[in-house]
Amino acid sequence: MESPRRTTLCFVIIAIYSSQATLSLNLESIVYHSLLHEHELMEEDPVRPKRAVAVSSHAAQEFTVDVEISFENASFLEPIKAYLNNLSFPIQGNDTDLATDILSIEVSTVCRPNGNEIWCSCETGYEWPQESCLHNLTCQGHDGSSAGHHCHCLKGLPPKGPFCQLQGADVILRMSVRLNVGFQEDLRNSSSALYKSYTTDLETAFWKGYSILPGFKLVTVTGFRPGSVVVTYEITTTTTTSPALMHKANEKVTQNLNQTYKVDSSSFQVTYSNETKFSITPEIIFEGDTVTLTCENEVFSTNVSWMHVETGLDIQNSTEVSIYTSMLNNMTSVSRLIIHNITRVYMGEYICKLTLDIFEYASRRKLEVIPIQILASEAVEVMCDNNPVSLNCCSEVNVNWSQIEWKQEGSISIPGNAEIDTDSGCSRYTLMANETQCPSGSSGTTVVYTCEFISAHGARGRKDIEVTFISVAKLNITPDLISVSEGQSFFIKCISDMSNYDEMYWNTSAGAKIYKRFYTTRRYSDRAESVLTVKTSTREWNGTYHCVFRYKTLYRVMAKDVIVYPLPLESNIMVDPVEAAIPCRSSRHIRCCVEEDSDYKVIFQVGSSSFPAVKEVDEKQVCYKHHFTADSVSCPENVDVFCHFTNAANNSVQSPSMKLNLVPGESITCQDPILGVGEPGKVIQKLCQFLNITRSRESPVGGIITYRCVGSQWQIEKNDCISAPINALLQLAKALVKSPTQDEKLPSYLGNLSISTKQAKLEVDSFSGTLGAIINILDLFSTVPTQVNSEMMTHVLSTVDIILGKSALNTWKMSQQQKTNYSSQLLDSVERFSRVLRAEDSTISQPNVQMKSMVIKPGHPQSYRQSFVFLDSDLWGNVTISGCQLEHLQPDSFVVTVAFPTLKTILDRDVLGENFANSLVMTTTVSRRITTPFRILMTFKNSHPSGGIPQCVFWNFNLANHTGGWDNSGCYVKEVTEDSVSCSCEHLTSFSILMSPDSPDPDSLLKILLDIISYIGLCFSILSLAACLVVEAVVWKSVTKNRTSSMRHTCIVNITASLLVADVWFIVAAAIHDHRFPLNETACVAATFFIHFFYLSVFFWMLTLGLMLFYRLVFILHDTSKSIQKTIAFSLGYGCPLVISVITVGATQPREVYMRKNACWLNWEDTKALLAFVIPALIIVVVNMTITVVVITKILRPSIGDKPSKQEKSSLFQVTKSIGVLTPLLGLTWGFGLATVFQGSNAVFHIVFTLLNAFQGLFILLFGCLWDQKVQEALLNKYSRSKWSSQHSKSTSIGSSTPVFSMSSPISRRFNNLFGKTAAPRAPPGNDGNPVSRGSPPI
Repeated sequence: MESPRRTTLCFVIIAIYSSQATLSLNLESIVYHSLLHEHELMEEDPVRPKRAVAVSSHAAQEFTVDVEISFENASFLEPIKAYLNNLSFPIQGNDTDLATDILSIEVSTVCRPNGNEIWCSCETGYEWPQESCLHNLTCQGHDGSSAGHHCHCLKGLPPKGPFCQLQGADVILRMSVRLNVGFQEDLRNSSSALYKSYTTDLETAFWKGYSILPGFKLVTVTGFRPGSVVVTYEITTTTTTSPALMHKANEKVTQNLNQTYKVDSSSFQVTYSNETKFSITPEIIFEGDTVTLTCENEVFSTNVSWMHVETGLDIQNSTEVSIYTSMLNNMTSVSRLIIHNITRVYMGEYICKLTLDIFEYASRRKLEVIPIQILASEAVEVMCDNNPVSLNCCSEVNVNWSQIEWKQEGSISIPGNAEIDTDSGCSRYTLMANETQCPSGSSGTTVVYTCEFISAHGARGRKDIEVTFISVAKLNITPDLISVSEGQSFFIKCISDMSNYDEMYWNTSAGAKIYKRFYTTRRYSDRAESVLTVKTSTREWNGTYHCVFRYKTLYRVMAKDVIVYPLPLESNIMVDPVEAAIPCRSSRHIRCCVEEDSDYKVIFQVGSSSFPAVKEVDEKQVCYKHHFTADSVSCPENVDVFCHFTNAANNSVQSPSMKLNLVPGESITCQDPILGVGEPGKVIQKLCQFLNITRSRESPVGGIITYRCVGSQWQIEKNDCISAPINALLQLAKALVKSPTQDEKLPSYLGNLSISTKQAKLEVDSFSGTLGAIINILDLFSTVPTQVNSEMMTHVLSTVDIILGKSALNTWKMSQQQKTNYSSQLLDSVERFSRVLRAEDSTISQPNVQMKSMVIKPGHPQSYRQSFVFLDSDLWGNVTISGCQLEHLQPDSFVVTVAFPTLKTILDRDVLGENFANSLVMTTTVSRRITTPFRILMTFKNSHPSGGIPQCVFWNFNLANHTGGWDNSGCYVKEVTEDSVSCSCEHLTSFSILMSPDSPDPDSLLKILLDIISYIGLCFSILSLAACLVVEAVVWKSVTKNRTSSMRHTCIVNITASLLVADVWFIVAAAIHDHRFPLNETACVAATFFIHFFYLSVFFWMLTLGLMLFYRLVFILHDTSKSIQKTIAFSLGYGCPLVISVITVGATQPREVYMRKNACWLNWEDTKALLAFVIPALIIVVVNMTITVVVITKILRPSIGDKPSKQEKSSLFQVTKSIGVLTPLLGLTWGFGLATVFQGSNAVFHIVFTLLNAFQGLFILLFGCLWDQKVQEALLNKYSRSKWSSQHSKSTSIGSSTPVFSMSSPISRRFNNLFGKTAAPRAPPGNDGNPVSRGSPPI
């Protein structure tokens, strides 16, 4: 086991005493300064100052400690010396430090007073080091040594040491000398021969020269560096050397060194690198500080220089830099380099160098400059509410800042209080703004507050903080007292003098927010306004309402009290009788009843007469009665009786009328104490609650029963009574839609409805009134603007399940006979609930209704696939929405599907009254608005596989005067099998929709007319195009003798072929759409692609034709081979259309938005894919029209040398004629097609577009083929060569003398020739009548 490392100490005592003599002995030592010196454990003595040595990990470390002790009496020194001499060494460590031994304690230096001076001398065996003798004043007379040798007495103890050292210690002098020879790289390598040669020669000369130094031991070359060649070496002696002796030794070195080394005798230098005190003030330097670099040397010299290492330049005095050098007490050289307003340019290392003879004292320090970094918020908002807000600025580097100042600049002045935390380097500026300092007109004003940090040396750093002062809003609310009665409307207007707010809303006194449907908020430039509007007030609106204005965390609230006096609504006043017959001169009790007992004043009004009412309370029902006598009016007569309710606010409401029919007694056949009397066939209505029907203790039954007088008995004609619990919920539902707390009550109301419906199942199965009431309740509840959770939706569907049960179908049948709208109303209500459902992947299953939902997660959602099976009804169905379509929905959207097995028998027949639904009814909703195309695929069980043609329909709520009906618009049958019918909610028709997003109504006269034009025109077009191809095949060799003519006819043939194929595909697409063939979607995609491709090919071949004409006429000196021309033509004619078509189908078909929903053609509504055809077509039409104009101009005005040969000119004329005729025709056609792109375009555009486009094949045959003179000649030559020759000569003569347009001017003749109106006159053989163009290529 290794022994622990031990530490040994060697003490050296320096004794200092004053001249005062005292009798007291104070041995308390005062340690002024101690230096720890490490030295090697070898035989060498330690060298001061301290030197790093290698120490074995197991060897003890020795330290020399200098200790200064002051005595007040000189007599104390000798006893201490004697005491130290008697000590026995080593002295073991004490209890607290067992690892330290003291090896020796000796007195080395003693300082005694001598007059006004202090003389310090070395004890026996010690001497001052050479540098102390050089840098300090010696004691003249006392010190017998000459300058340059070791001295024994100094005037004053050196303030920084070193003290006296043991005699005989090695002194190492570090020196350098320059050789005026070129530096070689081998001198950097100590192993090289050159290095060794230099070292041997130099050390030999150095030994001979420096051996004269006293105590010389050794000289060693330590290296070479460039600058010619600078040799660095070290001399080891036992004593210091005077400058004179060192000069002598240097001269001897020069003499002994070979002359080839060219030693510079003036370059010998002794360097001291640790004798200079180099300090920088301040320690942390900021940009803008005044920095002082100070060098102090205990040398009597002012020859000091400064250098910036990075730039390599000596520093001189300037406007930014000052250098001051002086002597302090004639002993210390002090040089200061002062840099004013320092920047980062001055960063780097600085060298301070003092030179005395050949001795050089140098020291270097690195200077770092950092910017003042202040941390603070960029912008702060301060509310002018007299609450303190603090602005904080902190420096990134914490120093003792001299000053931190705050300043402000802005249109308003709001001072604050500044606090400085010196420990953290932060300053806090506290603002307390009130309404007076920032009135409402200045709200939003920004004031810049600046915190500025100032260092003790002049640096300044600042940070701007933008403070926006927000005025506290002043709210004004409707000042008038709001006092209304139930059923009346009121509004409260709240106005803020600030337009900037985050929220402005209304609360009840209980803190519940009022729904936004009850108030509107508007923002103006100088104010904001919110108006709470209640159209029909109820007692729930009685209370205090708060207008809340919030900006950030600042709230302003104004309250307004609303008094709502009880007053029954007209619909809540129940009258008895609703209608009755009264015999003349008879009487009858009439009454008006309400549900609550309030202090109303009630009178009955009969005509212009009024009568008081008698109040009668029956549990919760309060009735006001009057005994009406027929004597008061003439008889027979029909009388309307009303009761008027007046409340404490003196507001009145009139009840529904009671129709009393005064009849002679002899015509009465039906009599009943409750229903009254009636004539035969008389129909009366009676409120169910006034009949002998069991009623609940909480609420009466509701609804009306209709009676008819048959013979002598009243018989029930229609029973619309509502059970008491359902009637109570109906009244609550009516009140709920007017309640300020709708969302809070809705969940419990839905639960109560579900329970009450189950309890009233018998009434639901028997009375249409209860069924209709439940549907009305659901309809009212669905209008409440709140989200529905899974539990609430379960209550809804539980209610729907009961009312759609098979046992209730008879009730539904009765309601249909009565022409009610219950079925459409129910479906609409369920859809509304589905749209506000917020339940992740919820499934609710009831016997007569099922619901499944899915939430759309961010990213790539999976496809929506839901299946529904109803075993009792033997029905099933599936719904599918592809994932690529769901990607376009907003995240967290909900897709909900509800399926009904029995609703098919409840919903009315379609609009024509011919077809009925015979499968599941499935409704799918999305919680958020759909902005992209959305296709839903549905599969239903085929309940009638052998009979009938299935139709895919949806329920259109807007049909039949908004009562709803089945509609097949946008939906079609995708596939029919024995087991299933697949539907997709989506129809190619005539040419009018080739570019048009509008499709005519399938049964409209316009549609029929367009179809007739299209099919007739297509027949002519296809026959004409085929004929054109046959003609071109017959005359091909005759008309393609030169390149221009060959390329022209190549283009014509490809235009014809492309248009022919496009027309054929058009007919295929029409057949696919009209006849609904199986797999029609795939065929429709193919038809759309090929129609798009071949129609584009028509236009691109037209472009090729135009460019060929332009090239042959303009670039007449340039010739291209026929193969290259054909390669370019076919690439342009078919390559470009193929690229466009493939990109279009590839970009849109994966999302199933390539085609239209109602035609086999490019989509317009969803993706604007139609533009992939429209834009290239119209651009080509414009380009060809431009080329035609350029060519015609150039032909009419040829320049010298530009005129082509006769054959080329003839071909060019034919091409120009073709382009000039074809392009206007096609341009006109597609121009009309462009007009049909816009929604709601006029029918005229559809008709003209269809007419021109259907016959375009005929136009090509006539103008592009048969009108060509060469074609005509070739045909006639082929079938009647001799006859053609004579007739052609005759026609030429006629054409020359009588133009078709009867134009005689040269321009007119050229125009006629250009468009083929007359034939050009033949020239004599060998003379074409015109000079041949010199640059024309050979034909």
